[in-house]
Amino acid sequence: MKLQRKNMLRASALGALVVSGALVLTACGSDDNTKTGTDGSSQAAAPAPGDVKCDGAKGKLLASGSSAQKNAVDLWVKNYMAACSGVEVNYKSSSSGEGIVAFNQGTVGFAGSDSALKPDQLEESKKICTGGQGVNLPMVGGPIALGFNVAGVDKLNLDAATIANIFNDKIKKWDDEAIKKLNPGVTLPSTAIQAFHRSEDSGTTENLGKYLKAAAPDAWSYEASKKWPAPGGQAASGSAGVASQVKAVDGAIGYFELSYASSQSIKTVDVNTGAGTPVKATGENASKAIAAAKIAGTGSDLALKLDYTTKAEGAYPIVLVTYEVVCDKGNKPETLGTVKSFLEYTASDAGQKVLTENGYAPIPAEINTKVREVIKSLA
Repeated sequence: MKLQRKNMLRASALGALVVSGALVLTACGSDDNTKTGTDGSSQAAAPAPGDVKCDGAKGKLLASGSSAQKNAVDLWVKNYMAACSGVEVNYKSSSSGEGIVAFNQGTVGFAGSDSALKPDQLEESKKICTGGQGVNLPMVGGPIALGFNVAGVDKLNLDAATIANIFNDKIKKWDDEAIKKLNPGVTLPSTAIQAFHRSEDSGTTENLGKYLKAAAPDAWSYEASKKWPAPGGQAASGSAGVASQVKAVDGAIGYFELSYASSQSIKTVDVNTGAGTPVKATGENASKAIAAAKIAGTGSDLALKLDYTTKAEGAYPIVLVTYEVVCDKGNKPETLGTVKSFLEYTASDAGQKVLTENGYAPIPAEINTKVREVIKSLA
């Protein structure tokens, strides 16, 4: 199935988002990267009748976690609540780490996480999922963009080793020979590099670490972790916090989901993978990498194994997949119907279309078919 992508976030749709006063956001709107259209109206296509099945949905559903999927979830929630009168879905955009903690404390119906449950987290989930356990359902794909702000530089190519040495504080100036070699003909200033990373536990951080460890093992000695492992650099809260710092600081570079770059007109790095041409961070190019993923989980668990070292033409290697983490069995009776109804919509053709229209990468059809089967079986 050939998936079509649009690279730019349809930001005007997000700007019109109004999800009652109940929608929980991070403090000070730290992950709000929305814009309004010139007429202030939403341009997001509402789901067609029948796209949202409200059977069994009722009351209020709390969820939290990954900020990388926030913009998609906001639109999903808007569409879903418009179709299912009297139902509230409140997604708190924080971080993958915080989402998993909330899930294993039993305070949310599902969590968004940019990395699959670790063995200890899985074991802990059995205390909440009576007779079952937490499972990972891949729902949102997309590139981790490397946004940069270097005065006079509009295009920048970097490879894995150079990216690693920038973020581990070994390359300190933008006119370093390693960067110049990858960018012939580009006038690079001697501006100091200001590398920004996430301050809190983050699945985006972990996925970047997996890429660097796999693609540049000699330059990046750290194990992938939600907590930023390397010395140096500066920390900011949330994807929006990192993007805001990159936008404001000359010489800055940071990492975040593509929509944060698109909505703020932040230039992004093209990655030299060894393919014929450096690869741009786009939803379409991320899909080429995600399509090669293998299911590593067993049973109802659909955790994926990604190939971060791909050299396929046009495949952007720094990708993440956001999972919705739910109980396969033992979900709370008062929220089970809404969890299934909401996730059935997000995994539907209409729900996945929201991703294609907003800079994300839909989950490949063969994997998404399995996701839909698991959602129907939740108990």
